[in-house]
Amino acid sequence: VQLQASGGGLVQPGGSLRLSCAASGSIGSINGMGWYRQAPGKQRELVAMITTNYATIYGDFVKGRFTITRDNAKNMVSLQMNSLTPEDTAVYYCKHRNSYSGEESWGRGTLVTVSS
Repeated sequence: VQLQASGGGLVQPGGSLRLSCAASGSIGSINGMGWYRQAPGKQRELVAMITTNYATIYGDFVKGRFTITRDNAKNMVSLQMNSLTPEDTAVYYCKHRNSYSGEESWGRGTLVTVSS
């Protein structure tokens, strides 16, 4: 599975960004896609995941600020991030998980910087 992410960048505190990730290859008919993030000196953590039947899970820190959606026809997920704070600064990684095989794939990561 190949994952192509886009949408990172620099945003001011309180601002918004939208990340997108497109999957290609043997993605499987039932799968989960979403985002993890890793800040400097910290472990990688779940941001949000969504399954092919649109079940979602979010990291505790999200607190209603982020929304994950997916387009199954395009094998694409998007993460709308609002009310960003400097603590959201991290490299965001797109992830795909095949629900049958358990195989996981990661994108290269896109940097999100929240700073004034």
